[in-house]
Order: sequence, then C-alpha cells, then structure tokens
Amino acid sequence: MKLYPGPEGQPRLLFADPQGRLYDHPELLALGLSGHDLVLPEPEDFRPLPQGSALYVLPERHPLGLDPSSGTPVVLTENPFRPGEPAWAVAAFLAPAHTQLYLSPYEPAREDLTPLPLYSYACVGWWRGRFWATAFRSDWDPRQEARRFDPQRIERAAERMLRAFPGNRLVRHLVENCVRRYRCPAARNFVLRRFEAPVPVSRSCNARCLGCLSEQPAEGPPAAQERISFVPQPEEIAEAMIPHLRRPGPVMISFGQGCEGEPLLESRIIEKAILLIRRATSRGTINLNTNGSLPEALERLVRAGLDSVRISLPSARPEYHRRYFRPRGWSLSEVAEGIRILKAARCFVSLNYFVFPGFTDQPEELEALSELLSLGVDFLQLRNLAIDPLWFLAEMEIPPGEALGIRTWLSELRRRFPGLRFGYFNPYLR
Repeated sequence: MKLYPGPEGQPRLLFADPQGRLYDHPELLALGLSGHDLVLPEPEDFRPLPQGSALYVLPERHPLGLDPSSGTPVVLTENPFRPGEPAWAVAAFLAPAHTQLYLSPYEPAREDLTPLPLYSYACVGWWRGRFWATAFRSDWDPRQEARRFDPQRIERAAERMLRAFPGNRLVRHLVENCVRRYRCPAARNFVLRRFEAPVPVSRSCNARCLGCLSEQPAEGPPAAQERISFVPQPEEIAEAMIPHLRRPGPVMISFGQGCEGEPLLESRIIEKAILLIRRATSRGTINLNTNGSLPEALERLVRAGLDSVRISLPSARPEYHRRYFRPRGWSLSEVAEGIRILKAARCFVSLNYFVFPGFTDQPEELEALSELLSLGVDFLQLRNLAIDPLWFLAEMEIPPGEALGIRTWLSELRRRFPGLRFGYFNPYLR
C-alpha cells in the first residue's frame, strides 16, 4: 500500500448548496466516518483526489466537520456564506484501483429519506487549491485509468465492433448498453480489444443482495444499471471473445458482471462457451466473478478450462454474509466448500472483498476472514462497498464496536498471510 505524505495541514470540510455548488468551510475540518464513529483522519490518510474520481452531493444530508477550537464535531445545517440556505454533504466516488480509508459522514435532514444510489462515498476535503480524499492506490494496473479512455476512439471502435458482429446479441448489449449508456470501463476495453472484457450471461439470481447493482425493490436504493434481458448462447460468447483473447499483450475475459444476476445459474452456457473458446485458442485468462454459491458448478467449469474465480464477499461472518446476500438456498458454508474444491483443482481464487471502514476492519471480521483465507485463497481484491453508509449500518444491524483502521487491518493481513497477493483487479494468469 502506497501512502501519500498528505497535505501540509488538515483539509477543510467540503460542502455543497442545493444547486450543487461546492464550498470549503473556513474553519471546520473534514471528518471521516468509520462504522458508527467519527474520526479526524491523519494528514497522511489523505491523497490528492485521483483522476477519474467523481464528487457527489448528498441531498437532504447535512455534513459534519470538526471545530478545531473545541475539538467537537459540528453538524453544518446552514451555508455560512448564504444564511438560511441548507448545506449538503459531499463525498468522493473514487476512481478504480483506489480503496477508501474513511467514509463521508452525514446527518439526515429528515427521517423518510430514500437510500443514496449505489456508489461508494469516501471522505473528501479541500486544502490549498485541491481536493483530497482519504484513500490509497491498491492496484497499479493501468487497465481502467481515465486518461486511457478517449471518447472518440471508443465510439469508432464501438461502431467497428457492431459491423464486425452484426447478429451477435452479446456484442450489441456490450456496445449499446454498457459502453454508450453506462460508460463501463470494462466494456470500453472490450471494444478497444485490450485488457479485461466483460461477459454477462445471467438474467436470474439466487440472492437478493442489499447492494445489488442491477435489481432493487421499490423501497430500496435506485439500481445503478439495468440487468441484461437475455441469455447469450455459447456460440455468441465464443464468437465475440475468441478475437479478444487472441490479441497480443495481457488479455482476459470475465463472466459475472454488475449488469446481470448470478452467472453460476447459467453454468451450462458458460461451460459450453469455455470449451468452444479453448478449442480455438489457449491464450488469455478466462475468469468467473461469482457469489460462490454452487460448488459443483465451479468444479465443472474448472474442468472445462476456467482459469480463475473471484468470489464476492461482503463479510466473512455467517450472520452478516446472510444479511447482505439474503441467499436463496445456500450460505457461507457452500462458499467455503467451493474454495476447497477450486484449490484442490489448482484453480486461482480471489476474494472480491467489499471494504467498508469500521466494519471490514473490526477484529471479529479479521478473524473470520483469516479462516477463509487459510483455505488457500491466492488474492484479495480491495473493492469499496457501493452503498449508502448509514443505510448499510442499519439494514445489516451492525452495532457500534472497535475498529482497527484500514491501514492497520491491511498490515495485519500481510503479516498473517505473507504469500497472499493484494490488489483491485482480476490478475492475468496467461
């Protein structure tokens, strides 16, 4: 983990008016949220806001800052520059490959608020002419860096892709839905024929995840994207992905994306697609992103030629794993069994571990995670949990408790598992 020296002083509280204009407070300092606790981050916890990040205004939510003269937190309900106008909280949605150390705290302006959209909300402040976020770069792979995406080049590549595969529904979905509608970095890399390409396949799911990106109940947060409306056939998948895997340089395809359900429910489709692909080329890595719920299906896919599996994990504690996934007919026990099967078959296993400061770094969570890692997990991906922080704490029924701090937590994991690799993206294996 690379830490930045931080600003020479303490970043100031950042807030917004109802029109979305940003202000830095002349006195209050930026506070971070760790679980239920307010924390004044150390200067070295801050780094310049990474290129490709976004700043979000949190409507109907007042920011909290620290009064340096009294050392007490203050709820900023009113814009000090425009008396009578409300002040709204601001948070940073970090660019890929960056992991949050603290969240942005807020106090609801009223009780009946709809949960925030499904993004991550890192603490951000202002100091000497620039934005500073509490984060570190967790992966130096450049595959999704903002500077590598030229919109005009992407659009030309998208048009070429549609012409090359005129009847392929998967290609059309990736271009028209993922590239043009949502500007998905992985889909953009697909049309540019480089790095990691996404392969969504499943319309259905065997879980009702609290933070599901593609399907939410009316009373929940708005879904971040629309779920795929068809199941691509093995031939469509192979036709689109064989040319990608034949490209020079590091390349990969990944089943299991945010715009679908659980890919293991379409394991027969995936199995046939892998067999078709591997008959045509041995190049590139074939990866599966999954909730890990069906061990037998995982075993079958590895026999077909699957190289790596990434299992999403909001918590290694059974009760919290259940509360987040709300699974239909499976539990964390099946996930552990799947890891055992995969390692017996010498498959590369990653955990897509959702980082939520103040919960991820609780001592009890560290112990539970260590038990899973001891099964032979190869790689831990440090992904920011995309969810409204206060809604997550309430829905998961997480009580106040001790937290180690993300930096201390990560150092302890490195000490316990010296062979474990850490990062943000799926690693290339071929």
